[in-house]
Amino acid sequence: MSPLQLQKRKRAIKIADALNSIEGVPVSAYAKELSKKWADGSISATQMKELLINSHRKAQ
Repeated sequence: MSPLQLQKRKRAIKIADALNSIEGVPVSAYAKELSKKWADGSISATQMKELLINSHRKAQ
């Protein structure tokens, strides 16, 4: 993954966090951890979504 792509991902996470903060939406530590891994290129967006959905299913 190119440095430009990594930079764009990190910027996307900052924007998402800012929007959630404005809206008052709590973001779990696990979701933040997954976002960081995605931004660093460790996991794909599909993997991130799948892991987050599975954690929500287990919580119910």
